[in-house]
Order: sequence, then structure tokens, then C-alpha cells
Amino acid sequence: MTRQLIEDLEWRGLLAQTTDRDALLKDLESGPISFYLGFDPTAPSLHVGNLVVLLVMRRFQLAGHKPLPLVGGATGLVGDPSGRNEERTLNSDEIVAEWVGRIRGQLERFLSFEGSNAAQLVNNLDWTKGVSAIEFLRDIGKHFSVNQMLAKDSVSSRLEAGGISYTEFSYQVLQGFDFLELFRRNSCTLQIGGSDQWGNIIAGLDLIRKVEGKSAHALTIQLMTKSDGSKFGKTASGSVWLDPEMTSPYAFFQFWIGTEDADVEKYLKVFSFKSRAELEKLFVELRENPGARVAHRELARELTTLVHGADQCEKVEAASRALFGHGDIRELDGETLASALSQLPKTQVEKSALINGDIFPTWVDLLAATGVVDSKSAARRIVKEGGAYLNNVKISGEDFAPTRSDLINSRFLLLRKGKRELASVELV
Repeated sequence: MTRQLIEDLEWRGLLAQTTDRDALLKDLESGPISFYLGFDPTAPSLHVGNLVVLLVMRRFQLAGHKPLPLVGGATGLVGDPSGRNEERTLNSDEIVAEWVGRIRGQLERFLSFEGSNAAQLVNNLDWTKGVSAIEFLRDIGKHFSVNQMLAKDSVSSRLEAGGISYTEFSYQVLQGFDFLELFRRNSCTLQIGGSDQWGNIIAGLDLIRKVEGKSAHALTIQLMTKSDGSKFGKTASGSVWLDPEMTSPYAFFQFWIGTEDADVEKYLKVFSFKSRAELEKLFVELRENPGARVAHRELARELTTLVHGADQCEKVEAASRALFGHGDIRELDGETLASALSQLPKTQVEKSALINGDIFPTWVDLLAATGVVDSKSAARRIVKEGGAYLNNVKISGEDFAPTRSDLINSRFLLLRKGKRELASVELV
């Protein structure tokens, strides 16, 4: 099963580097091993980019191995230079501790903490906080060559970009110390990470060899990229977070639904737990009929269910259908509706602006106010061409004005231009 796991990771385009593939396979097949993957609390939540490596950890556990998800209460206070051209802003102990707690809670959604290979959450602050600076320099620092540290990609790129502080320069020593401690405490023999972590992981392997005289393994995962070269996991409004308070389940669902056709096959390979046969069937359908967006919807359903649960996925999918006229928008619960409409271009109308306390400005005025069209004359053309809708009902007159009775949940109006361009109006 382990050999199948590695082959599956390769087929999915996930595997970047290993120290010794054959030796790793031999150890994996000789029995369950303990392995770890680190997450630094640099924000209150993990984001979809973290899912790439987190779900590899889940795949290893499903294959029978024991995961040690590490939340970096210590390394989070220092800052990893990887992938950055400038120093991180250092957060206070209190903020980092709060973020550690939030991220630990998120990790528990993706791993099983029961059974013979139950996951065990670890925090590197537990073994770092009690070590003095002198002890750390004597017992750990003496095993690191400055020449080798300077050659690491994460360091050399920063030096070329203008410099690096001693704090971030030392990050690889702390990460190496983590691997050594987990090797000692938990018999951990494998570290997994993104491909940008290769240098830091190798530093840990060298430390284990020098201090313990033993060997361990490294495995890195390809960093996710979009086909057009832009950064994965970013939208016009910023990062796509796993925390529902930072990215709503509706916005999360729409992020995956909106995947470009050129990226859907790659994303399904990386994120889906469907079998290879099931995925191949979706790929054929995608190539033959991309407009049906069946593969896009399967991707959105699986990821939203995984991150937010089946109930939330059902609600946001119903909202997605209703907004485009394939369901009754008035049957949506208030929270899901508000979340869905918050993602649209919108305008607000004060109650005092209603004529006789009841009549809104015209549909033409409202659409122009949302910014979906650049002028009222453009909005009038939409009405004349038959592409104007209020709450998914076609309107026909340029002077049509909604009233309070048209409000959804006594608060919202949904405007639609043509088949897919939506906007909302909120009464305040």
C-alpha cells in the first residue's frame, strides 16, 4: 500500500524531492512510521495553499502512518525567510499563542486522532522555551556550517535581494532542532514540507546524523501554481482562508467553482480523494464538455465538504443555484444569503431615500449604482434587450422601480444582468 501511495503522489504531480526514494520506500513498507509536517502561526488561519501539504499528510495517515502535525509556537516567533524578499513583521507572544490555538483546531478537521496511528499535535515551543541561548549555541549551533547555511536557496535569494537578519537566518537551525527533538521523542523519521522547505529539512537530517549518528528521510511537495503564472489561492479580495469567519463557506465554494478550465484537472489530482479511475472519468467529461462544469462542481463540493462540512456545502450550493435562478432565493437561510450577496458588487439604499417610504430608485439607477455597468444608458439597453432581472424575475420597463415588498428577508434585492452578472442592493 505504501508503494502505491508514493506512486499515487507522483501521478498526482505532488512529489518534488526525496532524499533516497528506495530507502524511504523500504522503511515505509517495513511498518508504520512517524512523520511530521510543520505549520507556523503567521496568521489566525491556514489558507488553501496549506491544504496542498496538509492533505498529503492525510494521505500518509490513510496509508497507515502516524502523523505529527507541528504548530510552530517557537518558529512562529522568529519567521521563515522562505519565499520572501523582506523581513516578516514579528508578532507578540500573545498573538502567536492565540494563532497556535486556532490553527491546532483547524488541523483536527483533517486528521484522525483515534486508532493505532492516531495523529498527535505537537508544538515546538514545548522543547525550545526551556533551552538557554548558551545551550542552544553549544549543543545545536556548533553542528551547523555557516557556509552551508549561506548556500541555502531561502538565504541566498534574500542576500541577493538586500540582506537578511540574524533572526531569520537562524530559522533553519530551529527547524533542524525540531526534527532532532521529534526523532528523539517520537521516533519520527520523516519530515514532509513544501519544496521551498528542502534546505531547512536537509539541515534537520544533517543534525540527526551528526548528533545521533542515524539517518532519517525528507519528502517535499510541489508548490501549487496556476496555469497563467499567477499565485494560487489569491482572489481580488485576498487570500482564501480555511476559517469561515475570514472566508465564508460560500466564497470558499465559489473559489473552486471559478477555477479556470486549464487548472481543474491539476487541482482535482492535488486535492481530491477520489480514485484515479473516478478522476479519469471526470477528466474525459471536462475535455468533451467543459461548459457543463461538472468537474468544477465536484472539486468545489469535495473541498467545501472537507473544510466546512456537508451541511454547509449543501447550503452554499443551494445559494449558488438560487442566485442564478435555479432555486427559490427566498428559501435560503439569512446567514447564507447575506454571505452569498456580500461577494457581489453592491450598493446600499437608506430607508430615508425611499419614495413614500416604500419605492426604491429605478432598476436602472440601482444597477448603475452597483458599478456592474458604467452608465445608466447602458443599464437601459440591458432592459430593452431583455436581460434585466430583479430577484430572478425578468423586468421589461426602463422606469420599473422595486418596492419594499420585493425585499428578500426585508433587507436585500438581487439584480441580474443577462445570465451570469449579479449585483445586490441592501436597505440600510
